[in-house]
Amino acid sequence: MKKLLPFLFIILFSCDKESLWLKTVDASGLIEQINKHKGSEAVLINFWATYCAPCIEEFPMIVDLSNKYKDKGMKVYFVSADWLDREKEVLDFLESKGVEGLSFMKEEGNDNNFINEISREWSGALPFTIVYDKNGNLSDFWEMEKNKNRFEKAIIKALKS
Repeated sequence: MKKLLPFLFIILFSCDKESLWLKTVDASGLIEQINKHKGSEAVLINFWATYCAPCIEEFPMIVDLSNKYKDKGMKVYFVSADWLDREKEVLDFLESKGVEGLSFMKEEGNDNNFINEISREWSGALPFTIVYDKNGNLSDFWEMEKNKNRFEKAIIKALKS
């Protein structure tokens, strides 16, 4: 029995689900993910990168808002625009900020197609945030870093749909 106990301990903890995972996605895959929430949750997507100072600056505030509004029907996703060879740095950053669940890295190549499929109004500047209401309709979007008040107004508007 003594020999079996360490083995059971290892199995028990190796089966524990990771609290954060990163998936590479193209625009259609991201839109498909958004549509999974249609009819049940509003969705906020923040496009960011580890090399983007304004992205890093607003990131903790977005995580706090995600935690505040998740039980009220708001789902927040983060999409990194970093190159795929920086996956470890992206994961380390997300973990350091307490992000859990599914996050994304933009598939490399066809940046203009990706940007235009997400929003024709997006110039490609980071950070970029886009919000969908509970019916899956575009509710709001903006480029560049914004304050907490701007984010909360957009979240509340999307949740009221």
